[in-house]
Amino acid sequence: MLRTFLYAKIHRATVTDASMDYEGSLSVSTDLMEAAGMRPGEKILVGVINTGTRFETYLIPAPAGVGAIVLNGATAHLGKKGDQVTIMAFAQLAPDQVRSHRAKSVLLGPNNKILKVSEIPA
Repeated sequence: MLRTFLYAKIHRATVTDASMDYEGSLSVSTDLMEAAGMRPGEKILVGVINTGTRFETYLIPAPAGVGAIVLNGATAHLGKKGDQVTIMAFAQLAPDQVRSHRAKSVLLGPNNKILKVSEIPA
């Protein structure tokens, strides 16, 4: 049996833009994705801290170093520039993997700069 666990999150990211004229997804600067171990095209769950709204979408890369967090397509209706979000990704783990699993947490500060990278035990 496989169980689903958090494997990475980008916490307190600030939405930098919203574009309804796009097919969908969430654009995230590649350096932030890499710090969390997330990959382009990966399914994610996003929680909008300001409203409590949660939605699933997928990641698309934005240029590194610019701190981009952009709501695209339908997701642009679920938040706005300036909102804070938590971006989460999950993994399917076998029972023997659970004990050693450590999720990665990337805490962001102003301008979506990385303040801290830490591990969360399962």
